[in-house]
Amino acid sequence: MSLPRSRVAVTGLGTVNPLGGDVRTSWDNALAGVSTARTLNNDWKEQYGLSVDFACQVGIDPLEHLARPEAKKLDPSGQYSLIAAREAWSDAGTPEVDGDRLAVVVGTGIGGLWTTLDQWDIVRDKGARRVNPFTVPMLMANSSSAHIEIEIGARAGAHTPVSACASGAEAVALGFDMIRQGRADVVVVGGTEACVHPLPLAGFANLRALSKRVDDPEHASRPYDTDRDGFVLGEGAAILVLESEEHAKARGARVYGYVAGRGMASDAHHISAPSTEGQARAIRESVADAGVEAADVVHVNAHGTSTPLGDIGELEAVSQALNGVTDQLVVTSTKSMTGHLLGGAGALESVFSVLAAHHRVVPPTINIENLDPETPLRIAQGETAELPSGDIAVLNNAFGFGGHDVAVLFTNA
Repeated sequence: MSLPRSRVAVTGLGTVNPLGGDVRTSWDNALAGVSTARTLNNDWKEQYGLSVDFACQVGIDPLEHLARPEAKKLDPSGQYSLIAAREAWSDAGTPEVDGDRLAVVVGTGIGGLWTTLDQWDIVRDKGARRVNPFTVPMLMANSSSAHIEIEIGARAGAHTPVSACASGAEAVALGFDMIRQGRADVVVVGGTEACVHPLPLAGFANLRALSKRVDDPEHASRPYDTDRDGFVLGEGAAILVLESEEHAKARGARVYGYVAGRGMASDAHHISAPSTEGQARAIRESVADAGVEAADVVHVNAHGTSTPLGDIGELEAVSQALNGVTDQLVVTSTKSMTGHLLGGAGALESVFSVLAAHHRVVPPTINIENLDPETPLRIAQGETAELPSGDIAVLNNAFGFGGHDVAVLFTNA
C-alpha cells in the first residue's frame, strides 16, 4: 500500500548571481531584461592567451556579507551559497524545526575550483608548507552543503549531487523526494558555482561551447537567435527552502508555490552532446509525477544555453513530452541575462520559475534579433509575458554534460 504524499511548499528563496545579490534585485533586473555579460577586468587574455575574456560575474563583495574569518575558510562557491542560504532561511521565517527532521541538498558542477588551483600554485611556487590548512574543506564539492548543514543544525542528511549543469535542479528534486518519503519536514536545497577562471574559460572555449562575441559581450548570450554561437559563463548560487505542506501550515508560513513533480533521466548517449529523447523522458516524468495535464503547463524556464544544437532540441523535447499540447506555453531562457551558472543554473532558474508562477509574469529572453525559424514554441522575446489566472504549472529544465536530464515542475500557491 502506498502512503499519501505530502505536498511540498516553497517557503524561502535566496540568491547571489550576476543579476543581483538578493532575490528582489535579481527578480527586478530579470523582468527589466538586464544583460550582465562584461569583458573581464584583468589581464587574463594577454597572460594566458584566452580567446574568450568575458563572463557574467556576481556584483557583490562577499566580505560585505560574511565575516572575514569565515570567508577565508570558504571557496567563492561556498561564500555564494552561504550568503544565499542565509537569505533563504531568513525569508522562510527561520523555521523552528527538529534538527533530525531538517536536511540540506546543495549541488555543484565542479566545487572549489579557485581553491584547488590557487593552492596548487602555492605548492608549486612556495612549497607544501605554505598551503592553507583549510584547503581540503574548501575545495571539496560538499563544502557548501556541509557549511549550511552545520549553521542551521540539519541532522536528517546533507547531500551534494554533482551532475554538471543539472546539479542545482537535481538538488531541488532530491530535496523534494526527501520530504515526500518522510525523511525530513524541511530541506534547504540549491546549487552553487564559481568558475569564472582562466582554466574553465579556456576549456569551454576550446570545446567550442562559449560564444566568441568578444567585441559585443552584452549581446553574446542569445538563445533562439539565428546567430547564437555558444553560452556565456556565469557564477553564483541560489537556495530554496522546501517544506512539507503540513509543517508550513502549522507554523503559518508564507508559501510562494509548490514543487509538484520531478523527472530525472540519463541519455546514455554522449559526454557533451544532448539527447532530445532523454530530455523528453525527464519532462514527461515530471508532468506525470505532478499529476497535471499537459495543458496545465503554461511556462517553461528552459535550459536554453544559446548553443546552436541545444536550444531547438530542448524545445522539441518539450513538445514531444507534452504530446504537442503547447499553444498555452510561453518559454524563456534567463541565461540570456545571467549567463550559465553551471551547477548553480538549475537552482537559480528554479527560483525564477517559482517567482514566475507566484507573480504570474515571465522574464524575457533578451538579445534575440532574428528568431530562429525552427523555434517550435512561443518565446518571451525581449519583453515579459503574463501568465493566466487559476491553477497553473511551470516547468524548469536543466541538462548537464554526461547526459544528466532533470525537469522540476512547480505549481502556484
